[in-house]
Amino acid sequence: MNLESTFVILDRAHAATLVEVTPTVWQELDQRFDGFEGRVLVSMFSFDKDWDSWERHPAGDEIVCLLSGDVTMVIEGREGVRLTEPGSYVVVPRNTWHTAKTSVPAKMIFLTPGKGTENRPLRDAR
Repeated sequence: MNLESTFVILDRAHAATLVEVTPTVWQELDQRFDGFEGRVLVSMFSFDKDWDSWERHPAGDEIVCLLSGDVTMVIEGREGVRLTEPGSYVVVPRNTWHTAKTSVPAKMIFLTPGKGTENRPLRDAR
């Protein structure tokens, strides 16, 4: 299995449920997992350019870990955190807008408290 094609959902008891990544996975997660209350999404994404949006997670802190590449995590109210070594990570505080910047291929693992996750276009930075 691979986290890019099969996400892991941890429930309150830390039991894992595997979820295949499909084009409608984001809509299905809220429906299938009761709005994601008390759950954590474990996922992996590859990207090679800056994100085009901000996001925040009101249900808890998010852990973002670099597997490869060179990424600067931009966290509202703080100086950017540059991740350059595999295994380096940042903890994004609960309810804090954040985005990522890179110009090289990068791969990261995310541990995300999913309930109430919000996104907004990058141009709406505050």
